[in-house]
Amino acid sequence: MPSLKDLKIRIESVKSTRKITKAMQMVAAAKLRRAQESAEAARPYAERMEAVLGNLASGVATSPSAPRLLAGTGKGDVHLLVVATSERGLCGAFNSSIVRLARARATRLIGEGKTVKILTVGKKGREQLRRDFAQHLVGHVDFSAVKRMGYGEASGVAQDLLARFGAGEFDVCTIFYNRFQSVISQVPTERQLIPAVFEAGAGGGAAALYEYEPEEEAILADLLPRGVATQVFTALLENGASEQGARMSAMDNATRNAGDMIDRLTITYNRSRQQAITSELIEIISGAEAL
Repeated sequence: MPSLKDLKIRIESVKSTRKITKAMQMVAAAKLRRAQESAEAARPYAERMEAVLGNLASGVATSPSAPRLLAGTGKGDVHLLVVATSERGLCGAFNSSIVRLARARATRLIGEGKTVKILTVGKKGREQLRRDFAQHLVGHVDFSAVKRMGYGEASGVAQDLLARFGAGEFDVCTIFYNRFQSVISQVPTERQLIPAVFEAGAGGGAAALYEYEPEEEAILADLLPRGVATQVFTALLENGASEQGARMSAMDNATRNAGDMIDRLTITYNRSRQQAITSELIEIISGAEAL
């Protein structure tokens, strides 16, 4: 059984840890508001961009002159998985949920005989994937020095993806991230970036109401790269809000657990102290009676 001194030291240590987790919770709460506002503000633009692209693509999807970003390479042998995670930990299951989804997809593709390449955004995902898929890692994007995620960072990632696609390094590109719903709910999401795919009804069914100048193919050739950058930017913003929400929730749980541990240790300390005092009193009384 630990001594009274050991128990006292441990109680003070847990109290210090509780102060740290409480401070991290408050910092995450302050950052969450701004990150959530940025993510929610980007959603209407991304949805409208998808609607415009879907409207244009519906008329040229089967055309032999369709842009390569829309038509693809005609094959699906090489897949590039973009795994977007955080640069720091202490955010619960935020990173592991994204990696779990990407790992399942990679395992399934490899089982089908496909070639899998992985590009990581954020070192936490790279650290986890390196254990099982080190030979599949082809690149890494480090945002540890970026204080606030902007469109420039997303555009850089998109340009890298477009350059790799232009060089014929892959046929299909999919990004993995967490979509923010609430502080306690972040949904692991996978979205195909290249070739572009659009959900049913994304064009609003209004393609026949417009005549385009120049032709749809020329407009798509200019808009599709921007669409890739927009989707990457949206994913990074969603990740930023999800990370802060997950960290806030994790630090809140850690603070509560620390409080519970302090209560248990305090009870143990008081019982041990009472037992020591009782033992000393018994020794004193027994010695006095012996005299």
